[in-house]
Amino acid sequence: MYQPKHFEETRTQVLQALVVTHPLCTLVTLSDEGLVADQIPLVLRPGDGALGTLVGHVARANPLWRETRLDTPVLAIFQGPQHYISPNWYPTKQEHGKVVPTWNYVVVQARGVLRIHDDAAWVRQQATQITDQQEKPSATPWAVDDAPRDYTDSMLKAIVGISIEVTQWSGKWKVSQNQAAANRAGVVSALGQLQETQAAAMAALVTAHAPHAA
Repeated sequence: MYQPKHFEETRTQVLQALVVTHPLCTLVTLSDEGLVADQIPLVLRPGDGALGTLVGHVARANPLWRETRLDTPVLAIFQGPQHYISPNWYPTKQEHGKVVPTWNYVVVQARGVLRIHDDAAWVRQQATQITDQQEKPSATPWAVDDAPRDYTDSMLKAIVGISIEVTQWSGKWKVSQNQAAANRAGVVSALGQLQETQAAAMAALVTAHAPHAA
């Protein structure tokens, strides 16, 4: 992806943290028919491989596990907070009017080789891991073992496991670092007034990633 230096994020722990909090990715694969994009939640296993491994599953009916060219790296794209930024939020609009709209966003890309796991025990472990991760914030988390074993066994037969040993991480935090301090403050103030979850998350990112911040 296009990567200006002032937006680049290279810290592995930061990139992996976003994958944990935003596990639904767009997985881009190549088959003999061309490029294919699927929305698939993936769980990170950070200690598996030099750069970690992403694991998930797809429906058995999904041709991804049968038709993906396994000799070609795949691309997993994880989208973090994003928001439109209006020129009206910049104090410099009143000074000279030389401002235009933009879009702030956070994105992580992971490249690696896809592996298929058509194995009941592997799939159950992966399904349990992602369930536990997502249920953890709940006061009464649901667990795979809460359902009858024969039922979950039958459901698991309908999915196939996948893994991607990551060979490259890249991240882009486009959060107004290229704007003057007054304009960044204007963005934070305007986003705060919107009272939206995405807006609040973006305001926090703009504040945290000011050029003077460590």
